[in-house]
Amino acid sequence: MIAFSMARASGVRSAHAAGYCAVACVRGLTLVVLVPVLMYSAVLCLVGVGLLVLPLELRLLRRLADGERERLGRWAAASTAPAGPHARRRLMAVLSDPATGRDLRWAPCMMVVGTTFGLIGVALFLFPAAVLALVGLWWLFPEDEPIRLMLNIPIDGWGSAVYVGVPQFLLSVLLALFGPPLLARLAASVSRWLLAPSAAAILAERVLTLDRTRTGAINAHGSELRRIERDLHDGTQARLVSLAMQLGLAERTLGSNPAAVGPLLARAREGAEEAMAELRDVLRSVYPPILADRGLAGAVSAVVARCPIPATVELGELGDVPAQAEVAVYFAITEALTNAAKHGHAGSVSVTLARVGGTVRAVITDDGRGGAVEGSGTGLRGMRQRVEAVDGGLRVQSPPGGPTVITVECPCES
Repeated sequence: MIAFSMARASGVRSAHAAGYCAVACVRGLTLVVLVPVLMYSAVLCLVGVGLLVLPLELRLLRRLADGERERLGRWAAASTAPAGPHARRRLMAVLSDPATGRDLRWAPCMMVVGTTFGLIGVALFLFPAAVLALVGLWWLFPEDEPIRLMLNIPIDGWGSAVYVGVPQFLLSVLLALFGPPLLARLAASVSRWLLAPSAAAILAERVLTLDRTRTGAINAHGSELRRIERDLHDGTQARLVSLAMQLGLAERTLGSNPAAVGPLLARAREGAEEAMAELRDVLRSVYPPILADRGLAGAVSAVVARCPIPATVELGELGDVPAQAEVAVYFAITEALTNAAKHGHAGSVSVTLARVGGTVRAVITDDGRGGAVEGSGTGLRGMRQRVEAVDGGLRVQSPPGGPTVITVECPCES
């Protein structure tokens, strides 16, 4: 049973590796066409035509390179984050992007490595089926030219098919189990070496990110303080002023009409209860008590259960999550559910929450009309500021017509 489980796991891994090799081969063949086109367009820049077409080609190259970056985590030593689309369309702006240089050095190497390793990996995975078919169909070959496989021994009967074909079939199975994963790791290592930013680039990007998130955190903190001040001023403070006035009126009425003091004190008590309820709401918006009582998983389950549209939640193992990450993920999920019901006109929404390595990840997917743009309102922008303030990240995929997929990732390692 253990041997069967190990063989099955090896087969599944080989199949995944063969899939990676197949995509690498297709990507390499695409680059066989794209790389000469890029070189030709670069020459056309001398007459001005290349200035128009080269940025489009570089954006296509970025999409191919980012597709490779997204697939490196399984086979390379470490994952590489996608560089993302070019922010500007002009050629000089595209060329000034540090990731463009890495894309350009990756393209010719992937053209050779991806095509070669990918083709060999797929061929090795399919090799056992080919050997089995050829051995089983030995009788279709002429007697004077029998089929010969890896060991160059002729197969001219069922006896030779068994004692020659079976060992070669077993050898082909071993090659199929261990060859594609090895080639996938080699191809992925080459791609990561070419596509991953250098340590200096990572440090520079980290500094820029920290500067931007610090500014966003300060702005978000200021906005949050102004909101709390406004809520306290318009709600709780007004209730307390009314309470003080009612108590003062009761004090003045006590000597002249003691019977009228009772209703005044009752209204004052109601005002005090309303003020406490509003104060609890304000405190709940700062740090929801449900997070302290039930943790992130319980809080998310509760907010999903209260969603006005049909919602489902899938919870994975979370472990210990820092309080600041819990708050950021909780409010991001709450805002995403609100947007799906109020603005996205979704019929259903699903939430997936799990810990992936040192990161807690939440994926909110709705079947609404899509088209969510971060600059069109304060919801997504506030989510991003809150998440980036704890060194996390937010990705929004919302094509027109839907679906909308919001991915929130926050580090949870100390």
